[in-house]
Amino acid sequence: MSGKNHFLVTGRISRDFRRNSGSRSAWGTNFMLLSESLNLTFLSIERSLTSHNEFAIPYPTYFHPTSTPEILQWQEKIRLTNRTVLFSFAGAQRPSRNQNGVVRTEVIKQCKSSSKTCRFLDCDVNANSCDDPISLMKLFESSTFCLQPPGDSLTRKSVFDSILAGCIPVFFNQGSAYKQYLWHIPKNSSKYSVYITVKELRTGGKNKIEEILRGIPNERVVGMRENVIRLIPKIVYAKPNRNKPDGEILEDSFDVAVKGVLERIEGIRRNEFKTD
Repeated sequence: MSGKNHFLVTGRISRDFRRNSGSRSAWGTNFMLLSESLNLTFLSIERSLTSHNEFAIPYPTYFHPTSTPEILQWQEKIRLTNRTVLFSFAGAQRPSRNQNGVVRTEVIKQCKSSSKTCRFLDCDVNANSCDDPISLMKLFESSTFCLQPPGDSLTRKSVFDSILAGCIPVFFNQGSAYKQYLWHIPKNSSKYSVYITVKELRTGGKNKIEEILRGIPNERVVGMRENVIRLIPKIVYAKPNRNKPDGEILEDSFDVAVKGVLERIEGIRRNEFKTD
């Protein structure tokens, strides 16, 4: 199959392997652009949205369960968590030289202006807290919604940490999740997340985010949170030697990714067989 039945996992975002520059000082490589790579299936934490052979997989979270009961216990714990903050954001400022930086600046500004309902963990000032899993998870577990603006790239590890905490993600770019994790998250994005357009964010006033989130009926919020909690098994990486007792076996992120790869390879094989 000329490499079409092979897959490769990358440790960085796709952009780092798609450099056209011939300069030796340029960061990254042109590995994914090589003719030998075009038939491979690539798994990356962030895919190129124009690529036909790349598929995004979740960033690793802080939780690596050892058994199905451990996952179920975590889900129940998260269901019972008392959420005292309407929305929160953990992150640092980014230069406003592109739209991603502008969006993040506006998100931070609106969070600060809604200080009674939004909690901002500034990673420029509190770098130790942002690197501390306990501090981050406490913030997300206390929040109903977690803001997920793009940063250096479209995706963020924080998306999956917040889902793990049962916090409903709020996106500002379709490429941050909806067009990325095609195997791991549902197509019906409104069932588990909120999407705010850049236009709404920038022209809706200084408290537009709070206005939108407060306007969501409570019964819908409860349903969205439950859908987020249901996603947890598929976005965590369980330990390879985890216990598998009789009964329900939950697929983890690795299982979902490998299943997706095998289905893709089988689809290619069938198509090639038809054309022979």
